[in-house]
Amino acid sequence: MSHVNRRLGLPPCVLLAALAVGSGHSIDDAGAQGVRDRTRPSYTRDSTVSESQAAELTLTLAPVARRTLQTWVRTAATLDAAGKTLTTCIGGPDAALIRAGQRVRAFPPDSKASIFQARVDRVAAQTDCVLVEATLSGTSNWDAARYVMEIIVDRGQFLAVPNEAIIEEGDRQIVYVEQHSGHYVPQELGTGLKGELYTEVLQGLSEGDQVVTLGSFFIDADYKLKAPDQGATSNAHQHH
Repeated sequence: MSHVNRRLGLPPCVLLAALAVGSGHSIDDAGAQGVRDRTRPSYTRDSTVSESQAAELTLTLAPVARRTLQTWVRTAATLDAAGKTLTTCIGGPDAALIRAGQRVRAFPPDSKASIFQARVDRVAAQTDCVLVEATLSGTSNWDAARYVMEIIVDRGQFLAVPNEAIIEEGDRQIVYVEQHSGHYVPQELGTGLKGELYTEVLQGLSEGDQVVTLGSFFIDADYKLKAPDQGATSNAHQHH
């Protein structure tokens, strides 16, 4: 090869490329790529928290588990003259969720601090809605004819995580999973129904996984400080 190089006056790198093309193989073929993949350094990271830091942060974990999800139907209602019965008409998909016996929270629009408890005691189908009546547990002396009414609906059991564990990043949802004591990694979630306290998990976590709730934003900040680039969650722990 050195003889050919002297005759053509070409540098060795050009000769290597020409020989590779002539033989029908690229210098950057799958084999070379495989070597690079095997020798490329791993950037798998976690956020590490000492026992003293965890105590200071009141770091709290919660298991991924099957839980009862509750949502609420919010609507406007009127209060009768006696200050006892709320009445409203609910249409659309929410109408099918309403049942007698469901719990209700109610408050005047200009005073959410004044919350009254109630129960749905009558549901009657109308032409384009369902008529709902709820009786307050006590008598309202608030001088308001209209109230905001929130009807609590049990939606059933779902694999779920606490809402406070989820960190919103644009259109992504991230939680931090405990790998082993004091070590946490980010995991992107696919979620479904969002309840008042819990969110349904469709993918990304398994039952029994421990996720950070209180203290998750500190863990997230610590993790990102260690990130070599902006793809901080590209090497996140994967369950599936």
